[in-house]
Amino acid sequence: MTTMYGYLIVFFGAGLGGALRHLTNLVTQRALGPDLPVSTLLVNVVGSLSLGAIAGHFALRGHGSQALQLFLTTGILGGFTTFSAFGNETMNLWRDGQNALAALNIAAHLVLGLGAVWIGRALAYQIWR
Repeated sequence: MTTMYGYLIVFFGAGLGGALRHLTNLVTQRALGPDLPVSTLLVNVVGSLSLGAIAGHFALRGHGSQALQLFLTTGILGGFTTFSAFGNETMNLWRDGQNALAALNIAAHLVLGLGAVWIGRALAYQIWR
């Protein structure tokens, strides 16, 4: 969808996703403190789980409208999740000499992110099959 309508759908979805990400940052930092990059891991795992469930739903129920797919995936989840913050936080941990924590951050994002997509799809298949 390359029309202005498609751009607006993504724009509004990304705004909503970005606002949800900011809320997650605030809540996580208040609960756990600012020293660990937990909020980025949380949004990336939740985003991966959500994308897996959405992809599974569309695979089982048909693709639905392209507008809905754009709004949910590219829009909301694109605005909610972030790979760049993960990279920056990992580099900051390395810069600060916290090599083990940096390696753990990489492993957690990889394992939990891929696992969440798999679980999301499996749940979608169980719910909508």
